[in-house]
Amino acid sequence: MRLARRVCPPISNFLLQSPLYRMSTTEIMGTVDNIKELKLDDNKDCKAKKESRGGKLTLKCPKGMRDYTPDQMAVRETVFNKIKKCFVKHGAVQIDTPVMELKEILTGKYGEDSKLIYELEDQGGEILALRYDLTVPFARYVAMKKVKNIKRYQIARVYRRDNPAMTRGRYREFYQCDIDFAGEYEKMLTDTECVKIVCDILKELDMNNFTVKVNHRKVLDGIFEFCGVPQDNFRPICSAVDKLDKETWETVKTEMVETKGLDASIADKIGTFVRRKGKFDLLEELEQSELGQNSTAKEGLSDVRLLLEYCELFGCLDHVSFDLSLARGLDYYTGSIFEAVLESDGSGESVGSVAGGGRYDGLVGMFAPKGRSIPCVGVSIGIERLFSIMEKRMANVKPSGVKVLVVSGQKGLMRERMKLLNILWEADIGAEMLYKANPKLLSQFQHAENEGIPVCLVIGESELEEGVVKLRNNSTREERAVPRGNLGSEMRLLLAALES
Repeated sequence: MRLARRVCPPISNFLLQSPLYRMSTTEIMGTVDNIKELKLDDNKDCKAKKESRGGKLTLKCPKGMRDYTPDQMAVRETVFNKIKKCFVKHGAVQIDTPVMELKEILTGKYGEDSKLIYELEDQGGEILALRYDLTVPFARYVAMKKVKNIKRYQIARVYRRDNPAMTRGRYREFYQCDIDFAGEYEKMLTDTECVKIVCDILKELDMNNFTVKVNHRKVLDGIFEFCGVPQDNFRPICSAVDKLDKETWETVKTEMVETKGLDASIADKIGTFVRRKGKFDLLEELEQSELGQNSTAKEGLSDVRLLLEYCELFGCLDHVSFDLSLARGLDYYTGSIFEAVLESDGSGESVGSVAGGGRYDGLVGMFAPKGRSIPCVGVSIGIERLFSIMEKRMANVKPSGVKVLVVSGQKGLMRERMKLLNILWEADIGAEMLYKANPKLLSQFQHAENEGIPVCLVIGESELEEGVVKLRNNSTREERAVPRGNLGSEMRLLLAALES
């Protein structure tokens, strides 16, 4: 008896019916990353269960978080210091805020990204959440402290319950470096300074192949009005436009029509605008077009003109592009918006967005008594992507701040080394010695070379008798004797000469 043969549908039909067929490239990549993460977690969980039976503890970092080695921290501190120096140069003062906020402070401020907020269990009657960014806590700070004007910077960790892709610099715990201006100032001056600060920082980090995209929420709203988008659909459509830096126009249009419920003809009309970029040429064309007669768009275009003019005065216009695809999906932006994109990390590989910000004039009013409004504008540096680039460039940077190694080639001189070590410390000079009573001289020199310590201070019986010490330049291996009483001043002179 022959069994009935099962007929399978054509593979093309199967793919058309698959959810993957309707997903964008970014969504598919995100799904693949999630599957990999889940598989990795499952493997780790299975291993943990096996080991737990034997009383062993599996050691790992939480998902989307990581440890940093001394070498990595040396690079991070170098980058942080350069960013801080730039913030201070522009007159900013530093504040800090708690890593946790009341949940109600954070919710409703991030649009579709609100689902990424890390919510915590009830702790003593307060419903808390980990901060999602540094901007909303800053707005709460300004409202609570009744601040009228401040130029502040803050460098701190933030948390997002995102699907991490750590190989691409997307974490659940990461640093943000923010500078914000709160208060009444001449129109577009502080907005332009934010753009200038981003340019200064990227140049200081020797990343010159970048573009700062600028746009204005009122220009976008004017486009939506002009094209016929219903008012209550502005923010969802804005969120879709914001994906144009990662998706094709056809993918974004599909989201507008099928997910956001927009008429296809309106989406096509929007597409004629949001795929354009330029500088004064594009600005003038829009001002003279029908869109320029729209009151909302007209106000936004006037602000963009000032921004471009001021960027020219600040000497950063060459790096600026008026880009109508820039939308910045967060709900609290009300005016100018900007985003810095690094075209290449030096190896030819595209990096993407490394900074972003904009104006948020209504955010403080959400927290202040009687809705007291304080205009604000700021920018955040996406430090994790910059770290990954700098770690490659600065692979040979040594984490130690030690400049001098106190050494001796003879036995019984550990106490003398300790005395000299203390003299250097009292002179505020970074120094160390090997923690052995009688280390070999060659081992001490090798340690200095391995750790990148530029100078060795050499002591022996003959030096003790003569009341001198020898300073050894480890790069040239030249030695010279100096009086022990002049050790601090002579050492500072030598180190200054080596650093110059």
